[in-house]
Amino acid sequence: MISARQLTKRFGPLTAVDRVTFEVEKGEILGFIGPNGAGKTTTMRMLTGFIPATEGSAVVAGHDVFEAPMEVRRRVGYLPETPPLYRELTIGDYLRFVAEIRGISHGDRLRRVGQVMEQVGLSGWEGRILGSLSKGYRQRVGLAQAIIHDPPVLILDEPTSGLDPGQVAGMRDFVQHLAQDRTVILSTHILPEVELICRRAVIIAGGKVVADDSIDGLRRHAGGGLRYRVELKDADLDAIPSLVGALPEVEQVTPRGVDDGFTLLDVRAPADPRTAIARLATTRGWTLRAMERHVPSLEEAFLAIVGAER
Repeated sequence: MISARQLTKRFGPLTAVDRVTFEVEKGEILGFIGPNGAGKTTTMRMLTGFIPATEGSAVVAGHDVFEAPMEVRRRVGYLPETPPLYRELTIGDYLRFVAEIRGISHGDRLRRVGQVMEQVGLSGWEGRILGSLSKGYRQRVGLAQAIIHDPPVLILDEPTSGLDPGQVAGMRDFVQHLAQDRTVILSTHILPEVELICRRAVIIAGGKVVADDSIDGLRRHAGGGLRYRVELKDADLDAIPSLVGALPEVEQVTPRGVDDGFTLLDVRAPADPRTAIARLATTRGWTLRAMERHVPSLEEAFLAIVGAER
């Protein structure tokens, strides 16, 4: 549904996006993440046809972005970080205006405006002035304008920016609902949202794609999937790390201190070592307080990958 090939954008001597290549399948929600200034927004603006690329190509919903930009715009809904709102208009007037310029017929316009207002939780707010709305409600209006023409592709740039926790949860549920029959690119700095919504993410840094994998694959890339936290107690605390480290199932043991007489260990292993550690503890007569697998977050993976690139 979306294919970017060697997409490049230069602003004078500055290369903002450098040969970015990725694909998004129909019905997929792709997380598009990176540090500030990485080139995320520039990439999305090229994909939507708002700015031209210096080099490379992009195809969205079967149309070349640079050869048929109007066809692409008809098939894409775009929510920039700051929604394009006319603050003096009411919500109803604004959405009817957007529906008109999106080519929705006069007979269908009122019906469609009512539908999207209900979808985003704005029913009954037709007469509210845009300039009087909170950040959260402006985001809702921005999302309404992005979907009013029922596009098969949605590109959302920081859709939860400035929202409170309840509004974030509502936006997350709504995006998941929209993705049932659409393709979505979601750019956000709130990485737990990407973990909850997306199965795959592209990480961009310095204008380049530095990782493109499933969320679990990114965690493995960060080396966090093989870690276990173990807490053991014995009269001879100093012996515990070396004895655990001698197990054939264990790759590396790092002591993390002592808590209430228990030795805290960070254990790395190619496969789950907990059965072997429990057996050793029973044999040695140790007290075993905890054995937990550490599942790394996307944030840990992100920091490991971006930090390695830097």
